[in-house]
Amino acid sequence: MSDDRHGTPADLWNTIDVLWTWLEADQPVGGREGLLLRMLKLSEEVGEVSEAVIGATGQNPRKGVTHTWDDVEAELCDVVITALVALRTLTPQAREVFARHLTRVAGRSLGAPGPDTPTHGTSSPGPGAQR
Repeated sequence: MSDDRHGTPADLWNTIDVLWTWLEADQPVGGREGLLLRMLKLSEEVGEVSEAVIGATGQNPRKGVTHTWDDVEAELCDVVITALVALRTLTPQAREVFARHLTRVAGRSLGAPGPDTPTHGTSSPGPGAQR
């Protein structure tokens, strides 16, 4: 799988478009209400992450350990997919909107990339660390 010009997997946005098309074709409620329901789906998915974390840590004494960390990973992926489909519902330019926003967030969080800026998942030493 190759990356597109925004650094995301090339088939990611194609798959989001296909999922959005599929959902739109069989949407029982349309218009503004349908849009709001699509946004609410995101809250449902976040709740499932919470449920999986509680289950993975055994925090419910009545139920004990009911989930694994693999379940948490899967639920987090569902949140990401649902959010991207919701963004696609708001705008056909979801890919560009997301890329611009990610660039802004990275810029304000990481600062302007310089020659010593780590890439590909490496991290820089924390404050006061020796190089």
